[in-house]
Amino acid sequence: RKLARLLAEEGGPRLAPSTITSILRRAGLLDAAVAPGQRAWQRFEHIAPNSLWQMDFKGHFPLLDQSRCHPLTVLDDHSRFALLLQACADQRGPTVQQALTGVFRRYGLPAAMLMDNGSPWGDRDLPFTALSLWLVRLGIRVSHGRPYHPQTQGKDERFHRTLKFEVLRHFNFTTFEHCQREFDRFRDCYNLRRPHDALNLATPASRYRPSAIPFPEVLPPIDYPPGLELRKVQAEGWVSYRGHAFRVCKALRGLPIALRPVPEADAQREVLFCHQVIARIDLNQDHVTGGK
Repeated sequence: RKLARLLAEEGGPRLAPSTITSILRRAGLLDAAVAPGQRAWQRFEHIAPNSLWQMDFKGHFPLLDQSRCHPLTVLDDHSRFALLLQACADQRGPTVQQALTGVFRRYGLPAAMLMDNGSPWGDRDLPFTALSLWLVRLGIRVSHGRPYHPQTQGKDERFHRTLKFEVLRHFNFTTFEHCQREFDRFRDCYNLRRPHDALNLATPASRYRPSAIPFPEVLPPIDYPPGLELRKVQAEGWVSYRGHAFRVCKALRGLPIALRPVPEADAQREVLFCHQVIARIDLNQDHVTGGK
């Protein structure tokens, strides 16, 4: 269907999709993922652009200059528009923050972002890092996928497979500049020219529009609604509250958090940083969930 649409749009012969499928199958060029009889998975997408962005690293690979490239990708959930495909030298928080700053300046801010629990946005013992807390301060709702369940970010995973199939396996990349040139070429084609099955053969660019929420060059102040109990996070992420000590997130050291009662559980409190619930504490058991 994609090739039939592209051929028609570019003035080529008008062939039925079934004819193109037969030609590709005879030539051994048909992706096994689209073979007859494959199980059809139910798709879910957010209702509007910028309601959710998915972010992840594609597995790193070596360059001919002996360095390693870490492709960073950001995809809009609704439109499948690739907002970022960046050849990074590492997976550190400052590297990702610099790349995201450029994306936010160009496209505005999303309502929410989904990422896994790995570095640099989280890990098993520290669901929130300096990078993910920066996103929260920007007003973005941060969600982490379940550990060992990459299908939570299925659209980004599918984008990664397409990137590998159409770009990564065809080049011996020499430098980061070489990587970025090919990444930019692929991203333009993916966003602007390729019909997308999940979009009824529309292109991602035809379904996407920039966010109306601008990127603030200065972080907004940390404010909480009246009536909440406030605490300052101490060294290593410890918080003292009503004779108890809880460790929530060491990246919050020196910053104020708020505690909010849980209506159905008198001994429990939700721990908030800005708008985001980052943990829940239980005063009866000296226990923290959602944070360490």
